[in-house]
Amino acid sequence: MHPINHHHPPTVASLQGATRQLANLVRLPAVEALTGLKRSSIYAAMRAGSFPGSVRLSVRAVAWRESEVLAWCAERTKTGGGHA
Repeated sequence: MHPINHHHPPTVASLQGATRQLANLVRLPAVEALTGLKRSSIYAAMRAGSFPGSVRLSVRAVAWRESEVLAWCAERTKTGGGHA
């Protein structure tokens, strides 16, 4: 006799929420397209603390939170890119 399975499968709402959360992560080509910067400039700005940090997805893959990249872009637009 098998025990009753009390584990319920994920609901559509929980799967949509997880998908939405994953959709908010963007890889380097998208970050380059959003910012107009290339890889070396993005990583230099990260080291300087002036660009959002990346999120490690695996040993060899990183992504950025799209909302943070867009906020960075909006701030640069508002301040004229930070140039005096």
